[in-house]
Amino acid sequence: MPVDGDRPRSAGRPARLSLDAIVTTAARILAAEGPEKLSMRRLATELGSTPMALYHHVRDKDELLAHVLEEQARAMPRPEFPADPRQRLVAASILLYELLAERPWIIEVLTGDDLIAPSALWIVEVMIDAAAEHGCSDDEAVYVYRTLWFYIVGDLVIRRSTARRRAPAGRGREDRIVAGLTAGTHPRLAAVSGRWAELNARDTHRRGLRAIVDGLLPQPPATGAAPTAQKPA
Repeated sequence: MPVDGDRPRSAGRPARLSLDAIVTTAARILAAEGPEKLSMRRLATELGSTPMALYHHVRDKDELLAHVLEEQARAMPRPEFPADPRQRLVAASILLYELLAERPWIIEVLTGDDLIAPSALWIVEVMIDAAAEHGCSDDEAVYVYRTLWFYIVGDLVIRRSTARRRAPAGRGREDRIVAGLTAGTHPRLAAVSGRWAELNARDTHRRGLRAIVDGLLPQPPATGAAPTAQKPA
């Protein structure tokens, strides 16, 4: 895909490149086909150039991915969040989940390489600050963020992997195994076996994130309410 518009160029003449064109084309390949399909050779072909020409702009694929991550992070919305720290943490967690769900290749990049987009750290700051404002220490606030981050990543990775496995046949091995269970050995699973795939496919991330925040940042007791008795350890 030439980057100079529709003007024809001489045979054998490499395309004039810019970092913006390289990053934009790489982002398109990542969104359409995933990180495993992105290579410097493939990117050069898409740009009508050569791999060597790309190395004048980026050192290697990791540097290219870092540029793409940064460009994506800068384009992400920064909405106003609720004043209440618990609700702010829920809202920021849901936003982070849904932004990544729209760009699943980012999860693959972040979990496969030691890369980060500095422009994306604002949402991490929002989440840690919300936990700290609720009353967590610095260490506890980071723990709260990491717990939510692990849930977000884990949920998205599993959903993407499950969707890929089920795509050809429409039903995965797990679904078939659960469908064959009997009430004599697995009564609870057998009761839902016919709906196992549907139940697992339900989008429950908002409910899940709210539940995690409720557990990590419990509501303070109402003024004047009797304190809840603590069970002995």
